[in-house]
Amino acid sequence: MGAVPYDGGTSFRVWAPHASGVYVTGDFNDWNGRAHGLGREDGGYWSIEVPGAHHGQQYQFVITRDGADDLWRIDPYARMVTNSVGNAVIYDHGSFDWSGDDFDTPVWDDLVIYELHVGTFAAEGHERGTFERTRHRLGYLRDLGVSAIHVMPPFEFAGDQSWGYNPAHVFSVESAYGTPDQFKHLVKEAHQHGIAVILDIVLNHLGPSDLAVWQFDGWSENDKGGIYFYNDHRSNTPWGDTRPDYGRPEVRAFLRDCALEWLEQYHVDGLRFDAVNYIRTVDGITHDEGNQIREGWEFLQWLSDEIDARQPWKFTIAEDLQRLSAIVQPTSEGGAGFSAQWDADFVHTVRAGIIEPDDAARHVDGIASAVHGPLDVAWTSRVLYTESHDEIANGKARVPESIHPGDADSWWAKKRSAIGSALVMTSPGVPMIFQGQEMLEDSYFRDDEWLDWSKVDANTGIVALHRHLISLRRNREGRTAGLRGPGLTMLRVDDERKILVFHRYRHSGPGDDVVVAVNLTDQPVAEYAVGLPAPGPWAVELNSDAEMYSPDFGSHEVWDVTADGPEMDGCEQSGVLTLGPYSVVIFSRAG
Repeated sequence: MGAVPYDGGTSFRVWAPHASGVYVTGDFNDWNGRAHGLGREDGGYWSIEVPGAHHGQQYQFVITRDGADDLWRIDPYARMVTNSVGNAVIYDHGSFDWSGDDFDTPVWDDLVIYELHVGTFAAEGHERGTFERTRHRLGYLRDLGVSAIHVMPPFEFAGDQSWGYNPAHVFSVESAYGTPDQFKHLVKEAHQHGIAVILDIVLNHLGPSDLAVWQFDGWSENDKGGIYFYNDHRSNTPWGDTRPDYGRPEVRAFLRDCALEWLEQYHVDGLRFDAVNYIRTVDGITHDEGNQIREGWEFLQWLSDEIDARQPWKFTIAEDLQRLSAIVQPTSEGGAGFSAQWDADFVHTVRAGIIEPDDAARHVDGIASAVHGPLDVAWTSRVLYTESHDEIANGKARVPESIHPGDADSWWAKKRSAIGSALVMTSPGVPMIFQGQEMLEDSYFRDDEWLDWSKVDANTGIVALHRHLISLRRNREGRTAGLRGPGLTMLRVDDERKILVFHRYRHSGPGDDVVVAVNLTDQPVAEYAVGLPAPGPWAVELNSDAEMYSPDFGSHEVWDVTADGPEMDGCEQSGVLTLGPYSVVIFSRAG
């Protein structure tokens, strides 16, 4: 579909079932609107081959209708546009050199995600970020240790500034960010740094503005969107009357082709699907049967099967946030077939737990439940975070700012936000941080305020803390394999002392077993006996209270532990811990 270059010309194909005629015009025919008429095919499709039309030339379709004015339209499948209301551009995917891109997508248990927004992540001076500027920051991300970046939607949108969740052209990259080749260079170089690329994709609505597909061939009902959209009450979304018609085979194919284009032609390693609860329901509410869109659910299942059939190693992550386990269950069992979904329980519970100003009101049992997660899904099927683009915008602040408003650099803010990051990295699931979280960025997310890179130098210790946590999570030193495993046992949930201790493991044994101890109060803890899962020495791998992470941290003395005490907490032996205030200590089983 769209414009596909071949040796000596370009073929054009478009779906316009209500047109009386379709023409393609552009640089190749001096914009003569009637020079190249497309032939009608079955099913409302039109096509033509135009010798001499080539990569880089601009074009549009002209749709004629009996008794009505002509419609000039940008190709819905345009792989490149001059801008959201400009012209389509013929783009040849085969012209890009992918040689050397032999990247192996990380396995799920090695995935640590860094969410970023191109326009604000790598801005310089007064200039917004671009694909090229983002590419130049990849070395920083490699050194931080993440194994994947989650790129917020980079599709062509209205204007030059946006979060990206208002896509006008879903096959085209945002022209203010760069060209298709520049985005491919970003992906290729990320791979060379050992970093996967997960692309945020928006299929729950389109636009709502600058939409060439709106009433594309002139037909509509109820003054709605026409052939690409529902034309009844199902069209309504929080982002306008622009919900695609998931029941139309041609629209399903359009959305499927979009997803596969980024996976196959741009070599991205996965897709994060925005607000899929608005694909499967009218108003995003799970439990109201009258709001269900059965065709939307069937579309999600079909798309999952299409991706699995072609590239089963690629990640698919859903933002649903309705605690529905069927989202990540296999389609063969009636599920939607996603690899994972964002975990609403974790973020809301853990954020509330560390933001709460009163230690006595902190609910350790709730935090323990969030760490544990649901029992009816695989441990790798939940993405864990305390900050995301949604959680730190629209009236919601960054975690340190929420802890201590007006003084996000305070001891309290640094200590408790560090607990949140440590729980993200040590709980069973796929950890994710948002751009700047590792450098103690305190400004809420906006598309017109750039990430403050000076905070890397101002908060070198907090950056180092995140680097160490990520290294432990990925078992880079070979001593913490349990953090990459499914095993979790709560050893102590002490709501009176506000202490949480849990055991993480894959197969168990030295180099595998990990114990995480969390003190959720502003007072140090000494001589705290707790059951440990194996006898012998347990070595301190990380103490978040260490002065190396911030000059005002206490460096509360924490020692390696020997598990030689009496039976306790369901374990045959125990050890005695010391913990600094608002601290996390991670132990590995030595041997």
